[in-house]
Formats: sequence, C-alpha cells, structure tokens
Amino acid sequence: MANNDPYSLPPDLPVPEDDGGADHLTGAELPHVTLESTQGPVDVAELDVLYVYPRTGLPGRLPFLGWDDVPGARGCTPQSCGFRDHASELAELGAARIAGVSTQTLDSQLEFAERNHMPFPVIADPELRLRDALQLPTFEIEGHTLYKRLALVAVGGWIAKVFYPVFPPDRSAQDVVEWLRATEAE
Repeated sequence: MANNDPYSLPPDLPVPEDDGGADHLTGAELPHVTLESTQGPVDVAELDVLYVYPRTGLPGRLPFLGWDDVPGARGCTPQSCGFRDHASELAELGAARIAGVSTQTLDSQLEFAERNHMPFPVIADPELRLRDALQLPTFEIEGHTLYKRLALVAVGGWIAKVFYPVFPPDRSAQDVVEWLRATEAE
C-alpha cells in the first residue's frame, strides 16, 4: 500500500543513480531567467541557492501512479521543508537568497508555500524555461516532464557546487549547509 503522506519517506525508497545529467553545471553562469514565484518574479541569476525538485505532493494522494517507484521522484516536500528549516543557517553562511523550483503551476506553488510556511520564493516553471537555459535533467511520467532533483550553490552568479543526485531528499539542505561550512573553513 502506498504511503500518501508527502511529509514522510518510505523506508524502501529507490536511490537515484548519477546519470551525468548535471555534470556540465559546475562553473556555469546562472542565466538571467525571470520566473513567477510565490513572492513575485525572481531572476534566477540573483540566487545563492536553488533547489530543483520534481513535484510536491498533497496530503492523502500521490502525484502519479507508481511515484514511489521512480528513483528520485519522492521527497519534494521533505526537501523543501528542509530548506525552510535551514534558511536562517544558510543566510548566516552567506546564502540568504534561496528558492525552490519545479514545473508546477503558480497556483500549486502558492498552495504549497502557504501550507508549509515557506519563507523564500517557490518558483513555478511549467514551461521548463530553466531546463532550456541550463540544460537541467528531467524525466517523464504519465505524459508530464518533471525536473530531476538537484541543488545548486552559486557564488557571484556562477554555480560553485552541484548536488546531484540528491538522496535522501530530506538531507538536501543539511548537505548544502555542511558544504558551505567546509568551504568557509578553507
């Protein structure tokens, strides 16, 4: 029986493999792509941390049939809530401009951000404009093209670190915090 609680992760969640889909991103410049978000338009080039995810869930139902069987699909809500919970820590480490992005509509992102008290922009990219600008990895499910999960840390508009694949998704923000701390100590 499927676990329909978007806040928890099943114990047998399949681990995504590194398919090389993000190898080209380290050292790349963040593009000046302005997208709608829960807090108004966001120019991606101005962000310090951008986490990318397939699709957040609604309590009581899975986004798609077989969702839990797709490596890297499940865990968008725990990933987002992790960034929410670590936002102050990230800001203290110089990464105050955080945003999450998926291919969901702005209405879906607004509902998610309100329900989960997101303190930073949650970006809607249903036209996959960021995929086209950065050649971000995607996957297909039931006729929908969704982003594969990753996290980017930018310094001065350039991608300094890429976390891909991200697993487990609820550790994504902590992994970024630990990398920033290690970088700061160097």
